[in-house]
Amino acid sequence: MSVHTSTNYRPNRKRITKFVKLLVAISMVLCCSANLEACPTCKEGIAENGADMVSGYGWSIVFMMSMPFLIFTCLCSYFYYEIVKARRAAESGAELG
Repeated sequence: MSVHTSTNYRPNRKRITKFVKLLVAISMVLCCSANLEACPTCKEGIAENGADMVSGYGWSIVFMMSMPFLIFTCLCSYFYYEIVKARRAAESGAELG
């Protein structure tokens, strides 16, 4: 077990730099969070429509989150049907030849 004394202990510079950067980033977020607001359109929409607007935001998030899965499914289906079509064409070509 080694004991660190002030004369032989030198902290890792990279570790200190990372810690300082993290500390600065966290303090900036905490200090600036009071000044941040939603975009003007959203802010006015919530003020005018209230609960209906919040429900609309909820549904828009659901649709936005489902789009990558929908696009991926469509692409996979397209490639699957292209492969099936190519196999059928190869089989019919083999039967003719």
